[in-house]
Amino acid sequence: MEVKKLSISWQFLIVLVLILQILSALDFDPYRVLGVSRTASQADIKKAYKKLAREWHPDKNKDPGAEDKFIQISKAYEILSNEEKRSNYDHYGDAGENQGYQKQPQQREYRFRHFHENFYFDESFFHFPFNSERRDSIDEKYLLHFSHYVNEVVPDSFRKPYLIKITSDWCFSCIHIEPVWKEVVHELEGLGVGIGVVHAGYERRLAHHLGAHSTPSILGIINGKISFFHNAVVRENLRQFVESLLPGNLVEKVTNKNYVRFLSGWQQENKPHVLLFDQMPAVPLLYKLTAFAYKDYLSFGYVHVGLRGAEEMTRQYNVNVYAPTILIFKEHINKPADVIQARGMKKQVIDDFITQNKYLLAARLTSQKFFHELCPVKRSHRQRKYCVVLLTPEAAKLSKPFEAFLSFALANTQDTVRFVHVYSDRQQEFASTLLSDIDPFQGKSAVSILERRTTGGRVVYKTLEAPWTGSESDKFTLLGYLDQLRRDPALLSSEAVLPDLTDELAPIFLLRWFYSASDYISDCWDSVFHNNWREMMPLLSLVFSALFILFGTVIVQAFSDSNDERESNPPDKEEVHEKAGKTEPTFTKENSSKLPKKGFVEVTELTDVTYTSNLVRLRPGHMNVVLILSGPTKASLLQKFALEVYTFTGSSCLHFSFLSLDKHREWLEYLLEFAQDAAPIPNQYDKHFMERDYTGYVLALNGHKKYFCLFKPQKAVEEEAAVGSCGDLDSSLHLGETRGKSSCGLGPRPIKGKLSKLSLWMERLLEGSLQRFYIPSWPELD
Repeated sequence: MEVKKLSISWQFLIVLVLILQILSALDFDPYRVLGVSRTASQADIKKAYKKLAREWHPDKNKDPGAEDKFIQISKAYEILSNEEKRSNYDHYGDAGENQGYQKQPQQREYRFRHFHENFYFDESFFHFPFNSERRDSIDEKYLLHFSHYVNEVVPDSFRKPYLIKITSDWCFSCIHIEPVWKEVVHELEGLGVGIGVVHAGYERRLAHHLGAHSTPSILGIINGKISFFHNAVVRENLRQFVESLLPGNLVEKVTNKNYVRFLSGWQQENKPHVLLFDQMPAVPLLYKLTAFAYKDYLSFGYVHVGLRGAEEMTRQYNVNVYAPTILIFKEHINKPADVIQARGMKKQVIDDFITQNKYLLAARLTSQKFFHELCPVKRSHRQRKYCVVLLTPEAAKLSKPFEAFLSFALANTQDTVRFVHVYSDRQQEFASTLLSDIDPFQGKSAVSILERRTTGGRVVYKTLEAPWTGSESDKFTLLGYLDQLRRDPALLSSEAVLPDLTDELAPIFLLRWFYSASDYISDCWDSVFHNNWREMMPLLSLVFSALFILFGTVIVQAFSDSNDERESNPPDKEEVHEKAGKTEPTFTKENSSKLPKKGFVEVTELTDVTYTSNLVRLRPGHMNVVLILSGPTKASLLQKFALEVYTFTGSSCLHFSFLSLDKHREWLEYLLEFAQDAAPIPNQYDKHFMERDYTGYVLALNGHKKYFCLFKPQKAVEEEAAVGSCGDLDSSLHLGETRGKSSCGLGPRPIKGKLSKLSLWMERLLEGSLQRFYIPSWPELD
């Protein structure tokens, strides 16, 4: 009897769970999520989405449920912003994309199908991981959004590589690779590799930006560049793929023959040098990742202790060959500055060890960035940082004054004092600012103690009166100043504004150009042979079209030349004049219909009164060419617009209007969102978003087919220089040129040049070769 009651209780519990699942599936209502009515317009839906997305974005809202709420808002907007999906949802309660083929059968089968999706394939009850919304938390932890990718992942990829997986709902291949992905993530994340997951259903913008057109896809990002993984998804292949992303010259192989040269490189590179001693023949991936993260601060070498060429080093530095050992060398290559030795060394331990030894004892200031790091600005009285600067000629490096300064820095025990040196002949402005009278220090070294007060360069300092020779008296004088400074910060009585340091290690222009060209060529090579072919089809089509036209022109020219040679008797002059007389009126007759019928251009303003007749209910085949204007530029731009389109007014299918940007900015920005590129897009909530100048934009609107073509004004360098010489003009006038006026007037010269290429654009519009941007429906013009 008790067993029977227990069985009934379990059956009741199962039925209750199923009912809750069905109710939760039916509970999603996109209208309720966005807070709009079923009769809401696209403009109202857009406003509601922007407001809710700004409020619930996970980067701004720290609420634990913000991410789920944001996903619901995005899904609701995806349904309601698409007229077809919205219609399917209104009629059948679902926005499936296959509704258009079998609408009536799906209407009858909807209830059963919805029950089928949420019961038989629900992992929360039967543990079938088909629904990615409730998949294992391993993916939810690494989900990426577009803003997070642009603002955090791309900058961080210059310090560590990222491995990103593209997934989606009902992706059976994604389920197949899930165990391998979990294992690889657990291993590589501990080594310092960034992990990311992009849901192609909810983050289509990001997936398209990454170039992922299928799921699952795995790609790597390093230094802002994207590389796709094309091999079988197994642990070793993924590990090798991450290793292949790293530059090949990160770690140098060091032996008895080259270790002196390697460690002596601190003089030229201005960096500490790191040596790893290990028994592995290949450089460990953890060490490569560490070298990439700190490549701007240290140089890394690897010693394979199993080789015969390493005995001298291991004996000289007393290295235990049976455990991995890391040595850091600074100015003295005979003795390491710091040592760490442990079996199974973890990344956090290595990072802490490297961070404590990022700089030399007396590093050389080679750039303004390095100056900010070594001599930070004072934040409070308890966080004072003093810099002792040795101003020395470059030829005096490794001389007695520098060696004495280095030994003094080595004996220093104060955390608030940093020792640096500057080549006075390379940084002449910097040195002359600290030396009030430079004549006594000509060709000699000097020491200054300074404290930075602001990021703008203001410092307080004290310069030793006598040149620095490295004698014992100089050391006692400097030590006395530092002891007095701990008790009385007012010792630094002089004040100055230091100029920015020149970057001594920056490559010259030709090298920078060569590196940029090589990177571009390598990117093109990878794109042609490794990346998605869908991205390369437009370029290949353009290349083959150009080749076809070129060879076609050569062949036609060859045949025409041969025909001309076969003609023995050329026509008489009278026959030529007779032919010319016949063809001339024919040309005039054919082109007379294209000439303007009026002596003026009729341009009307697009307002809420004329909006329906001039756009929404425009006859098929007709287009309205609309110029975007603002108050100060109305007269000059209308005049230039009329001149550019005058030759096209003979067509009865073209209508011309202008739109006030001050009144209808929101309507314009709604249309322009359909014309955005998939390249890096600025954040729509940026503080300068409402300050964009759309003056001079021209839209060709086809009201019947619901698409538009876009003309954007072009800048010219010589026009900007002409505008700059004219004084202070309004920021909206920084484009273009004018006709027949002086180059330095305050007239409409910079404005009219915005439409200088409009006539060419109009010709392409009539040819039908412009790109068309389709929209679901025309928004209301408030």
